[in-house]
Amino acid sequence: MLPRIPMDFDLSEDQTLLQDSVRRLLGDKYGFEQRKGYMASDTGWSREVWAQYAELGLLGLPFAESEGGFGGGREEVLIVAEQMGRAIALEPWFTTVVVGGGFLRHGADAATRAALVPKVAAGECLLAFAHTERQSRYDLHDVCSTARKDGSGWVIDGRKGMVLHGDTATRLVVTARTSGGQRDAKGVGVFLVDAGAPGVSIRGYRTVDGQRAAEVELTGVRAEAVLGDPADGLPIVDRVVDEAIAALAAEAVGAMDVAHEMTIDYMKTRKQFDRPIGSFQALQHRAADMLVALEQARSMAFFAALAAGEEDAGLRRRQMASVKVQIGRSIRFVGQNTIQLHGGIAMTMEYAAGHYFKRLTVNEATFGDADHWLRVLADAGGLVEAA
Repeated sequence: MLPRIPMDFDLSEDQTLLQDSVRRLLGDKYGFEQRKGYMASDTGWSREVWAQYAELGLLGLPFAESEGGFGGGREEVLIVAEQMGRAIALEPWFTTVVVGGGFLRHGADAATRAALVPKVAAGECLLAFAHTERQSRYDLHDVCSTARKDGSGWVIDGRKGMVLHGDTATRLVVTARTSGGQRDAKGVGVFLVDAGAPGVSIRGYRTVDGQRAAEVELTGVRAEAVLGDPADGLPIVDRVVDEAIAALAAEAVGAMDVAHEMTIDYMKTRKQFDRPIGSFQALQHRAADMLVALEQARSMAFFAALAAGEEDAGLRRRQMASVKVQIGRSIRFVGQNTIQLHGGIAMTMEYAAGHYFKRLTVNEATFGDADHWLRVLADAGGLVEAA
């Protein structure tokens, strides 16, 4: 049977303070025109804002205080991720702190954590996850890149695509096959690579939602460190991705919340037939359905933050699959109706609604869309494992 997970939706005093601090910072630094300026810069995001994340403790959030971190948990990550979603922030907080930080916490040895966690917390070390390959789509176990033992270290060859913020990362977390066939679950290692090391070639580009990503080619690249067991690193990848899905769920809730607010405000001011369009009952029903979808997603985001800590990998994967399915469905409904109820103005670059829709679309596709995870859940026999 599915275990009962106690759920308390009330924030503590410290959590409320964190939420308010992040919201104020992003409110000051992420006006629509400011965001456009960051997007047009060389990095595609703001170094100044990144430094302020560090000052606020956001970059060290999930790391232990003894290692130079903030000592936050999954709930604190959810709080920050939701605020990042509300601002559709461009900085590599998700890739560095949530994903890269997850690999450091779960896979790095004490010496590696001691060397890197303080640098991550200070904003000096930026991490990116180089995993996806052209043939792999959403399958985490589909890896063609190879790593071979060379003396006391490892040498990596391969190509990785859609490496989010890979063009500004200082270090890459790279998956490569140490043994077995292309789709074997065993034989996938996780390695830490200096982004400036000989043999690393990076081509950056802008994604549809204004973020930055890169194509990465590795030719005879010597790894700095191994994260976990090089013969069986996929369980660490699965765990980090599950935690990342929880953060993505919270980010999506933040973005959907703002998109819904914008839509309601527009319906109150846009007139047709000498009446605000919000006075038409059919559109009121649509807006109410958007609110229902948003609140369903919010509940699943809370569930994800708690379920990501499940130690049973099979159960955790089914739970996170259910999160991805519901969040994806809510994203599609809220996002598409935001565009439809705004009309043509929502499709212009000069209006914020379209930018929220793009970020939500990319959010759904990151680590697999709703259709993919529905198949995963069905193959697993549903959310509740059969007796």
